[in-house]
Amino acid sequence: MSPLSITYWGIPGYAIFWVLTVAAFGLFFYRISRLIRYMFLGQQERGFGHLLRRALKTAAITAGQWCQLKGITFKDRAGIGHAILAWGFSVFVVFYMVFIIIGAGFGLSETLEHGAFFYYYTWIMDIIAPVVVLVILWAIVRRYIIRPPRLQGEQTAEALVILITVLLPPITHLFKIATGIALGNPPAGLGGALPAVSSALSNIFVGMSTGSIETAHAAFFWANWLVILFLLVCIPYSRHFHMVASLFNIFFRSPLPKGALRSIDLEAAETFGVAKITDLTWKQVLDLYSCVVCGQCQDACPATASGKPLNPKKLIQDLKKHLLEAGPELLKPRGGGENPGDKPAKTLPGEVITGDEIWACTTCRACDEICPLYVEHIDKIIDLRRNLVLEQASLPETAEQALRSIETRGHPWRGTTASRTDWAQDLDIKTLAEDSQVDFLFWVGCTGALEERSTKISRSLARVLELAGVNFGILGAEESCCGEPARRLGNEYLFQMLAESNVKILQGYGVKKMVTACPHCYNTFKNEYPEFGGKFEVWHHTELIALLLKEGRLKTNQGTGGLITYHDPCYLGRYNDIYQPPRHLIRSLPATRLVETANNKKRGFCCGGGGGRMWLEEESGQRISKLRLEQALKTGAQTVATACPFCLQMLDDAAKAGNGDVGPVVMDIAELVARAAGAGRD
Repeated sequence: MSPLSITYWGIPGYAIFWVLTVAAFGLFFYRISRLIRYMFLGQQERGFGHLLRRALKTAAITAGQWCQLKGITFKDRAGIGHAILAWGFSVFVVFYMVFIIIGAGFGLSETLEHGAFFYYYTWIMDIIAPVVVLVILWAIVRRYIIRPPRLQGEQTAEALVILITVLLPPITHLFKIATGIALGNPPAGLGGALPAVSSALSNIFVGMSTGSIETAHAAFFWANWLVILFLLVCIPYSRHFHMVASLFNIFFRSPLPKGALRSIDLEAAETFGVAKITDLTWKQVLDLYSCVVCGQCQDACPATASGKPLNPKKLIQDLKKHLLEAGPELLKPRGGGENPGDKPAKTLPGEVITGDEIWACTTCRACDEICPLYVEHIDKIIDLRRNLVLEQASLPETAEQALRSIETRGHPWRGTTASRTDWAQDLDIKTLAEDSQVDFLFWVGCTGALEERSTKISRSLARVLELAGVNFGILGAEESCCGEPARRLGNEYLFQMLAESNVKILQGYGVKKMVTACPHCYNTFKNEYPEFGGKFEVWHHTELIALLLKEGRLKTNQGTGGLITYHDPCYLGRYNDIYQPPRHLIRSLPATRLVETANNKKRGFCCGGGGGRMWLEEESGQRISKLRLEQALKTGAQTVATACPFCLQMLDDAAKAGNGDVGPVVMDIAELVARAAGAGRD
């Protein structure tokens, strides 16, 4: 009798094996078919091309487990354990398919087990199985005893069942092979050494009768296979389903630049944004299936960290819970030929996700960046905002005032009396109306032109460009809001109106290249305007200044620097991967040493001003800007540098609120460079 044989059970053994196996696979595919039907109750998605490239990338990500390894930090190495489990699971799947279903199930065990492949594969399994056992035991200790913050509240019965069902297969497999060895039927075919762990375990059975060992062998075989079948049935009913869904979720990642939002076809849309679960696209529903509730998004979220109602993990799980509750009813056919998905369900904004949660998001993209399974959170929040704003006219008063100001005055700063050119009165800067033959359009932006502290950034940048001999101009009074605040606050209609108007003006002047000090404007022009015909070469001011420095058109050799820490603006860093130019500029300053905050680059912590929250009141929890400033202060730096007018204002306000006029100096990199280059300062 071979280690995997069930021939001694005769016909009843085969019957039991196949009845249970077919039943388990039937339940598995039945549930999968239901989940797929729920998914396609949603709206259509578009734009998924380059299928071969997507397939290769998906294979590389999943095989290498880069999705898990990218989230590893010194304090949190859970991704390593998950990667080991994924690799081990893959090895076990091949074993079960080849040697159990094909081998034992079709009576080919004797043939398959007398070859090199089985011998070596058993050795591999013998090494992997105890490693998987150790990882699962550690996972149980970590979840139920250590309990890191992101796993608080996840000590559920479902989680424990999942861990145990993953723990039992490698244990029963080892004993199954061990009892086979004790019966004198080791993995054969090459006459080599026995698998070390299974061979050691076989000593437990020394001295037992042959009948007792045969009974133990049969018990371990069936225990192993029944647990596997139980796991198979559980997968689509639990968070285990991420093993299936995430493969497709990675494959169907958004084709848009990561800094862009999905547009609404305003003429064809029947509803604006997401009101019902069926308003989500099928890809957004696939996101819900893919979430493994690891809590990494929760740990990265500044809203959660500052005590606000939003928790990105909870948001995804609340949407999924509602889908699974509403799905069966939505699938029931209705009279009158109506589609199944037309049935009413709860309204998502307000009934499933609270307004406080929806408006707490800074759209910093930390959740999307850290998620190991590429779940997208921000697109759903923005779709919920779109429905609140465009369908329900329900939004915070200050947000409404900012949107009204954009619509009537072309900018969100409703309290200002300044004009678009007041900041440049003594700088002799030409407008494109005066001379459109420029190399760069300097897009000043609403904040850079109208917010008093931020106008100093614009003045510094203009002086630096002039010193370097860059031929540039501004739109002046013709410049209007790029529409970014409107879009992030949910008013897609206003955004598209502004985008089309701005594109028309820019194309009318033949603009090819633009530079801006605002990452929000930068992201909008670079990643979102192309859809509306606005294809321009867009530079952030740190990129252009770094190039001018490299070409020798600027020299930064004046003044003294000291310790400077750099705050990564979310829309410059995580949205557009611009990390090095700002740091290069800081390092170029005389007598300056750059010290990094603990949260930097892709793990940078938001200032709290993104997602339109520059114009919203922080009514719950701590100020996000205060938390970020505290992180910066831990570096011991005298100066906090940034490269975004929103970040500058938020951090500067936090510094003054905490220390009066004493405390760290918050400056934009353009100001630091202007001072070091002798371009003057205000």
